[in-house]
Amino acid sequence: MARTVWDSTLGKKTVMAVSGLIMLLYLVVHMIGNLKIFFGAGEFNDYAHWLRVVGEPFMHYEWTLWLVRIVLVAAVVAHATSAYQLSRRDIKARPSKYVHKKPRAGYATRTMRWGGIILGLFIVWHILDLTTGTVHPGGFQEGRPYQNVVDTFSTWYGNVVYIVAMLALGLHIRHGSWSAAQTLGVGSRSRDRALKTVANVLALLLTAGFIAVPVGVMTGVVS
Repeated sequence: MARTVWDSTLGKKTVMAVSGLIMLLYLVVHMIGNLKIFFGAGEFNDYAHWLRVVGEPFMHYEWTLWLVRIVLVAAVVAHATSAYQLSRRDIKARPSKYVHKKPRAGYATRTMRWGGIILGLFIVWHILDLTTGTVHPGGFQEGRPYQNVVDTFSTWYGNVVYIVAMLALGLHIRHGSWSAAQTLGVGSRSRDRALKTVANVLALLLTAGFIAVPVGVMTGVVS
């Protein structure tokens, strides 16, 4: 049954929608956590430490954090795989381009694929920068995330990479959250306007919330 569902177009769209919503929930929580940087190094570093001890003593040190990471990796893989296979299926279904382009296709719709690639590359860079410290500028300091964030956004390329990725994220969320609602049967003619408004507001808030951190470093609010 699972294979039959996965092989169907609706099944792949459902997997894409559910995995996207899992990542969206994580992004909301992650953004709220990021904004703690405006309350100083002590609170931000304490928050980062709490992420590693949450669930103790029932959960061992970092077990909850690794559980979240595993769920996120599974969601990213499922989302990317279903998106790629749906894209290939769409191309095979219409090997020649449309004679007339759809004038109503929005910018976010036309750039979903490229946006996904940009975000995939950004995730790799982000992990290597602020989790493992492999590509981190200025010397990665274990247990001092506040200083690590300041170091990253004190470089021009760190700001460019992050801001471009967050703009791509905003477009991805704007279109993806509305599409997920349609796939999961939440959408209808009477709800479409409200769902699009929610998608737009959510995309705007998340984009602004994430970009606020590098802007805070660049302006000296966070230093």
